[in-house]
Amino acid sequence: MLNIDDPKATEKIPAILRLGFRPFFLGGASVAMLFVPLWLLTWFYPQYSLFQTDFWVKVVPLWWHPHEMLFGFALAIVCGFLLTAVQNWTNQPGMKGWALALTFACWLLARLTLLLPVSIPLWLPALLDSLFLGLTAIKLWRSIYKVKQWHNIGFPIMLLVAMMINLLSYYALSERDFSLSQQIWQSMLWWLGLLITIVGGRVIPFFTAIRIKETKPEPIALLDNSLIIIMVALVVQAISQVMPKEVEQALLYAAGGLHLLRWSRWNPHKTLKEPMLWSLQVSYLLLPITLLAMAWRIDDTMAYRHLLHLFAIGSLAGICLSMISRVSLGHTSRNIYEGPNMVLAFACLPIAAILRAVMPIVAPAEYQLWLWLAGGFWSLAFAMFVFNYASILSKPRIDGRPG
Repeated sequence: MLNIDDPKATEKIPAILRLGFRPFFLGGASVAMLFVPLWLLTWFYPQYSLFQTDFWVKVVPLWWHPHEMLFGFALAIVCGFLLTAVQNWTNQPGMKGWALALTFACWLLARLTLLLPVSIPLWLPALLDSLFLGLTAIKLWRSIYKVKQWHNIGFPIMLLVAMMINLLSYYALSERDFSLSQQIWQSMLWWLGLLITIVGGRVIPFFTAIRIKETKPEPIALLDNSLIIIMVALVVQAISQVMPKEVEQALLYAAGGLHLLRWSRWNPHKTLKEPMLWSLQVSYLLLPITLLAMAWRIDDTMAYRHLLHLFAIGSLAGICLSMISRVSLGHTSRNIYEGPNMVLAFACLPIAAILRAVMPIVAPAEYQLWLWLAGGFWSLAFAMFVFNYASILSKPRIDGRPG
């Protein structure tokens, strides 16, 4: 890490607030670990839930679960990663101290206000979520603008788009428009797929090439740019439904095929002995598999919705878990390949993805069983991260440097 902070000033800041990855990785993983079993308990056994009926007057379970997995879990990981990466990209000081505490507090309070067992004004969590995303976007924008690093300017813009989509989700809840909510959730999943397309396309082949000591495959500009355009089109289609189903199907097939071609160039077969690599490769592979499967089953509404979880759990959450495990070690000056044993955790998410997305299509009569099993594997994966990494994230770097 570049030495752009004053070590004496940094020492006065609690370790957990010295860089964005620390609170947001721990917070996001904790939400992932706790909120899925809480959702299952509330949905299937409300009599044993922590929440009484009054809680669901405004915050409806069907809305709360996908919203919190997207804006509570996934966006926390994304913002923690971007707030950390932008310091390396720009050589500008990262967000830390009171500014990071404020941004994280907005995220955390949004989660907590949605858990209050009383009727709440929806503008409150909506405002807190907007501040969380807005403050992160402003920090990214300022760092990138100072060094005129225009090729990264899309990241703060994407966060502002996510903020607007989130506000629309609160509007949908207030209007009880759950058809609009479904469109929002799918658009945000493809928004995250777009982010994986951009960031994953940079880091996965780079990490792989360094570890296996081979030259990184040169990117194919036409391939990469085509994927970005198609993923943007899928985001727009999901939230607007302006294209005929045949066009959407063609986009899904095209994106799946191009992602698969791209992934095949990254030497995935040479990563099988290294969990920090195969976890990324397998997770990325599940993106084109999901796209192709959804294109194939586009006329089956229920199967189409189930298959979204193949991406959400296997690809999105899988990449999140692998990246936060890696970044947490690297940015605390530990050897990335000699950290806690996370093999079981990395394996749990593809298993959970199959149980949640595929098995309800194959054996719908056992639907509840598949959900509970998937939830168990999911929670175990993130519980292992919290258990193994909480002390790493809450203690200073072992080399004594800032960050």
